[in-house]
Amino acid sequence: MKPFYFLLISFFILIGCSSSKYNTKDKELDKVYKMMQGSYDSSLQSKVDSSYYDISLEMHPVWKNSGERWLYVEQALTSQKDQPYRVRMYRLLRNENNEIISEVYTIPNEKQYYGKFKKPKAFKYLTPDFLEKREGCEVVIKEDTDGFYSGGTGKTSCMSNMRGASYATSIVKMSDNQIISWDRGFDKDGNQVWGAEKGGYIFMKGSLRKLDFGDIKLD
Repeated sequence: MKPFYFLLISFFILIGCSSSKYNTKDKELDKVYKMMQGSYDSSLQSKVDSSYYDISLEMHPVWKNSGERWLYVEQALTSQKDQPYRVRMYRLLRNENNEIISEVYTIPNEKQYYGKFKKPKAFKYLTPDFLEKREGCEVVIKEDTDGFYSGGTGKTSCMSNMRGASYATSIVKMSDNQIISWDRGFDKDGNQVWGAEKGGYIFMKGSLRKLDFGDIKLD
């Protein structure tokens, strides 16, 4: 009986360690996770400032029964929503410093998942093991004094070779109905080679996207 008892205790210790990594009762993490979910676009901003495109942003939960917090993400020109230019998986969790982070993953054969956020069962046979993590591209997220949550990548940690870049940066600020996202690419000398120059894209969620741009201040 003694060896069995020892194994039983060891099993529960192991379970406890595993669950602490992906805490299913982390209220703040759940708050940020829910905050990020939804259908967004930048149509209001594009009407105010023509240097910004009207971009759609879809962020929807997948693998809800996994015990982890995963989001399927698509970005596309609103006029070409069936041809997204960016497809990713985000995983929200706490790092070793107890900070909330959003890890970024690419998806193999991503075209077969275009628009599938409307049908979550389409991801049944795709598992995290198939994804490729973009090392150094995770976003550290913290609560601001104004109630928003904001964060960003490391200064040069996210490698990128897109359009002549050597590295990319992402800065985000979000609330329940809005995400401001500023993605930029820089060459080896620190010169910006792609991305918005004035500031981030302002994505509005749900019914707020239908407001007349004169009814809301964008800053």
